[in-house]
Amino acid sequence: RLGKHFGREIERLKDQLFTLCTDVEEAVHNAARAIKHRDANLARTVIEQDDTIDEEEVNVEEECLKILALHQPVAQDLRLVVAILKINNDLERIGDLAVNIAERAIFLADQRETPYPMDFITMAKKARAMLRSSIDALVKEDMKKAQAVLAADDEVDAMNREMYHIVEDGILEDPTQVKPLLHMLSASRHIERIADLATNIAEDVIYMIQGQIVRHRIEDYTANDKKADA
Repeated sequence: RLGKHFGREIERLKDQLFTLCTDVEEAVHNAARAIKHRDANLARTVIEQDDTIDEEEVNVEEECLKILALHQPVAQDLRLVVAILKINNDLERIGDLAVNIAERAIFLADQRETPYPMDFITMAKKARAMLRSSIDALVKEDMKKAQAVLAADDEVDAMNREMYHIVEDGILEDPTQVKPLLHMLSASRHIERIADLATNIAEDVIYMIQGQIVRHRIEDYTANDKKADA
């Protein structure tokens, strides 16, 4: 592997990525709270802070390109920088999804409360935990933690399906609530997409560590892992 100077730059790059992840996590958390509490002001804060996330994403990308140009890494060092480039883009997309959720919250703030229980906070908490675990897996080069993120995606998918059934029943029961219910379903789908992107990050971490692309065959990969642990 490359020398100490490269190592220091990589550690600084990981710190930048971790800061970006923290800000993105906060945006997701606040967007979910804004939906739950119909808090338009909190939702606007999420939207305003997206500029900071975009700026951080650009800085990480520029640092990656500089490292590639100056050090010309190979093998696992190259996979690490490429993985960070891809993960950086996914984090920025998650920030955009938080903005979309916040926009749904602003609309819902002017609507009357619906009696239908949609647990955005728990769903968002699970998606954020997946996101944080995937970044931890990158920083620590922890294969098992990355694999656990792949398995956790099923929980968020199940919650999104449950949200769909709640909305479907709600529309049948009270057609006047179609618009707010569809906005709530849209927010649920955005959270589910955040979990998908966290899964993408975990896949990139596995690629970085093993040089093995697991995308499109997650079920086979996690099944094999369970057999190995048995």
